[in-house]
Amino acid sequence: MGVTSDPPAPQQPPDSLYSDYFRKWNYADRALGTFSMYWFARRYYALLVRRYAPEGAQRVLEVGCGLGDLAGLLSEHFSCVGIDQLDESVAESRRRAPHADIRRMSAEDLSPFDDGSFDAVVSLHVIEHLTDPAHVINEVFRLLTPGGLWMFATPQPDYWLRRRKNPRTDAIGKDPTHINVHGPQQWRSWCESSGFTVMRHFADGLWDVPYFPIVPKPAQFAILGLPALLQVAPRTTWTPVSMGVNQILVCRRPDSGP
Repeated sequence: MGVTSDPPAPQQPPDSLYSDYFRKWNYADRALGTFSMYWFARRYYALLVRRYAPEGAQRVLEVGCGLGDLAGLLSEHFSCVGIDQLDESVAESRRRAPHADIRRMSAEDLSPFDDGSFDAVVSLHVIEHLTDPAHVINEVFRLLTPGGLWMFATPQPDYWLRRRKNPRTDAIGKDPTHINVHGPQQWRSWCESSGFTVMRHFADGLWDVPYFPIVPKPAQFAILGLPALLQVAPRTTWTPVSMGVNQILVCRRPDSGP
């Protein structure tokens, strides 16, 4: 009987794949201006942080601040630190979030921050790029104060209509820097193993149209995107995990314990 071994750990993509990142992969065909899906999403996530952060929260960390829009919104209500390893992200975030503390750091190494440094940590579409998500989740737990919030968004590879897409070229598969894409149970397991309580686990809608070749793309977006709009407008979290291209987890560090 042969001896089986675990699959090799994902390797960090070369820096060349991140060159000009915000003008290719998922961002190449996505509007980023006022009233775009991106614009609404950042405001929605900022409101969720305000809703679920512990009472009296003051310090928030954004892991992977990207273009700086969320950090800018969070810095209106909190003392916000944003980190990113891309020079372009750091420069743009400092421009768009002048009141946030933006630092060039890798999300793979959060050791410079002391235990209990933050009341909330948020990360949008970053954790799937990391070589060891379980370690990073453990580190986030360490960084949080008791009762602290951990919220992140990441692709949902098992969503309902993905079987009608080419998994190598859809919004999830076309980005070669997505090296750790996992189904809902894996992310819940890593969070709960770290000590978190998962309060909400939901999806962001079926926005990666088209799914059906004979139906006009705008019509598909209008119909299939409606549930996402009905979630974002009233600031709710009701969309089932199976009904979205991305999954969002809202987790709490218990008030007591390790």
